[in-house]
Amino acid sequence: MANNNFIDYVKITCRSGKGGAGSHHFFRAKGLPNGGPDGGDGGRGGHIILEGSSQLWTLLHLQYRKHLFAQDGEGGGPNLRFGAQGEDIVIQVPLGTVARDAETGEVKLEITEDGQRLILTPGGRGGLGNDHFKTSTNQAPQYAQPGEPAIEEQVILELKLLADVGLVGFPNAGKSTLLSVVSAAKPKIADYAFTTLVPNLGVVAYRDYRSFVMADIPGIIEGAAEGRGLGTRFLRHIERNSMLLFMVSCDSKDIAAEYAILLGELEQYNPELLDKKRLLAITKADMLDEELEADLLASFPADLPPTIFISSLTNKNIQPLKDMIWNALHE
Repeated sequence: MANNNFIDYVKITCRSGKGGAGSHHFFRAKGLPNGGPDGGDGGRGGHIILEGSSQLWTLLHLQYRKHLFAQDGEGGGPNLRFGAQGEDIVIQVPLGTVARDAETGEVKLEITEDGQRLILTPGGRGGLGNDHFKTSTNQAPQYAQPGEPAIEEQVILELKLLADVGLVGFPNAGKSTLLSVVSAAKPKIADYAFTTLVPNLGVVAYRDYRSFVMADIPGIIEGAAEGRGLGTRFLRHIERNSMLLFMVSCDSKDIAAEYAILLGELEQYNPELLDKKRLLAITKADMLDEELEADLLASFPADLPPTIFISSLTNKNIQPLKDMIWNALHE
């Protein structure tokens, strides 16, 4: 997923097709001058439909397609002929896409499965022809229904990445390095803050050909919930993760305090995030010996989640970390 191609927020204008009008017509033929009503129904206007695709990871294809106008339905005809339906517009989106009303913020729908199709903006129904309104006392109805009008609205599409494990940590905690070691993902890695500017996904191979998906979320800093650093722009991607792997560097002045800050930022953004399963990985542990690790563990408060010391550089405890993640995911 190229950094400059990752788009997770677009605002589009949608207009469905209006319904075709029903026909107001009477049958006429030689020898039958007073035939009954035979007006057909109008066709439905086109829907605007979202379809989930597991092959997409970004909303880039919609960044410059800001107006979606579906086709109108055709009017009904004589001899009970139905009008043609307007052609639907089907837009493929990544799994985890949420559609909101741009004015109210109300969630209209969510796409979570491959091939799932949901109507974003419904087309207008076609009007009924005058044949529907004949009765024993009104054998020549002089009216038919107009089609329903089109719906025009502005919609916000947001992508919340679907992953099993979300990596949470300060900049330079080693999240991208871990993802590059355990998967085929190639995130940008450097020794300065905010190297990762967009989320990255990787599929982690596990034992017996099993796997799980890991998401590297851009670094959080203290005050992110108030907009500092990259703010809350990417915190929404954590909402869809099954569990969270907190990562703190072993050279931190206070590992427990850093973990508490990260947890506090998530709580300010969305308290429900605290209900997710959590693990803590102490990174860059190649700088520690067993005695230092034991001293650090003894100094940690009892409320820390299950903790493991890892090094992506030397592969220290990488397989045990996978085991912990797998077991937590399948408890």
